[in-house]
Parts: sequence; C-alpha cells; structure tokens
Amino acid sequence: MRSALAKTKNNKIQEFFSIQFRRLLSGAADGTPPWLAVIAEGDTGGLYLPTDEPWKVHRDFGTLVGGVRALLMQALHPGSLAGVAQHSRYEQDALGRLSGTIRWLTVTTFGSHAAVAGEASRVNRLHERVAGNYESTSGTKPYRAADTDLLAWVHVAFTDSFLSAHNTYCKNKVDADAYVEQWGRSVTPLGLTRVPTSLEELEQAVAGFAPALRADETTLRVVSFIRRPPLPLLVRPVYRLLWLAAVYSLRDEHRELLGLKKPGRWVVGVTRFVLVSIRVLIGPESPIEDGALARLQRIGLLGLK
Repeated sequence: MRSALAKTKNNKIQEFFSIQFRRLLSGAADGTPPWLAVIAEGDTGGLYLPTDEPWKVHRDFGTLVGGVRALLMQALHPGSLAGVAQHSRYEQDALGRLSGTIRWLTVTTFGSHAAVAGEASRVNRLHERVAGNYESTSGTKPYRAADTDLLAWVHVAFTDSFLSAHNTYCKNKVDADAYVEQWGRSVTPLGLTRVPTSLEELEQAVAGFAPALRADETTLRVVSFIRRPPLPLLVRPVYRLLWLAAVYSLRDEHRELLGLKKPGRWVVGVTRFVLVSIRVLIGPESPIEDGALARLQRIGLLGLK
C-alpha cells in the first residue's frame, strides 16, 4: 500500500513539473502545446522516423543548451541580427518568440509531411514581412529574411549548435555526418536547397561565414538579453547553467568575438547531471513525441526505415 501511495505521489509531482515545464516552453496555460494535434494528426510519415538522428537529438534536453548557443551564433551575423533587432519583439515577448521557434522545430521533426508543409508555409509568411538594411563590412546592404545567405547562416548555426550541445551534454551520442545530412531536409520547404551534407561540409560552411561575422553594440545588447531573459525566478538558476553550457560549447573564435570567457570544464559534468535530473523530475512522457509515435503506429510505419 505504501509503495502504491508513494508511486502515486511521485506521479503527481512529475505531472506538476511536467505541466510547468511545457507551459514555459509552449506558452499554453494548461501545458499542452497548441501544435500537439498537428503532429498527432495525418496519414503519412514525415521527414524523420525515431531511428533518424534529428529525432534522437530533438527529443533530448541537449536542445535546451543548443537553442541558447544557436541564438549566440546567429547574433554574430549583422543580417540575421538586423532581422531580430528591427522586426522581433524579443524584449517584450521573449517566451512568445521562443514558443514560435519550438513549434517549427517540433513540427518539422515529428510531424507528417502535411504538417511540415503547413508549418513551413507559416514561417515563410512571417519571413515575407522581415526586410530592411544593415551595415556590413562593405557598407549598407539590403536584406530579406528569405535571402539564401541568411537562411543558410541560421541553418548552419542551428545545425552546429544542436549537434554540438547534444554530443557534449547528452549520454547517447549521434552520428554527426548523419545528423547534418538528415537535418538538411528540414529547410528545403523554406526555400534552402544547398546545405551541408556532412560534418566536414558543416565545418567549411561555418568557416565560410567568418568574414561576415562581427559584434557591435546591437550584438552585445541582444547577447546581454539572451544572458538574462525575463524568466520566472525559480527557473533562473537552471537557465544560468544552460547559458554557461552554451558559452562553453561555442567555437573559440565565436566566443572571442562576443567577448565571452570560456567557463571551466566543471560545466560539462554539472550540465549533464542537471539535464538528467530534469528528465527525472518531469517524467519520461513527452506529449509531442507520444503523439508522433501514435500516428506512425496507426499508419504502420513504426519499425520501418
């Protein structure tokens, strides 16, 4: 009897923290992501199966570090930075912007082909409104969010960050070449067709952007915001660790451009422990992944490659 009561109590505690966690990331009052139904519905597979590397990476909590790292990388390109500074309400609605990014990531990773197409259409419509000018090393340049070079930088920063964070802080490492190649499919619906297909090509792509990267006052203001966003008080200590983990995993040249000091090696062990602890605290269930798995089971695709 005591064992059953203890188990029930533990389940209630996990359910409480799971709802709080999902509420923070999705913005939904009840903790149920608004895009859950989109992922669970449909009669086809999607871009990925559970055996694919993007599914393995994006289901794990290394994404919490990878997301922060990707934002830091993106802030180094004056074009992508201008899009954020001139068109985003990140300072007034940081969590709303976060939930929009998470929606694209999760639908693209776990959704059906129809869901992926619908989400890409939503993002493309948003990109149509993002345009302006920015100062580059060669003078003033016009930009559009849908420009190939900006899409490529955002994709490269994302791929590099999520892969690095996962293989640094998560127990089950993934094949880097396979992740780079497979995740490249995600941006085809956004109009980007030429992307790195291996770790070596990813390294070359990152290096190729080096001449365009810089850090000015706007960069540092955005980075300062990323460092201390307006999160709930109880979440801030954990986020502080995620920030340090992201800074630790940055490439040396990017960290130096941002004027950030590399944290000590202790960050790796502590971050691994905290990410595992979060999983224990909120429980193993994931409504998003469970919805995707149920759809694949329903249409007979589970176990197929």
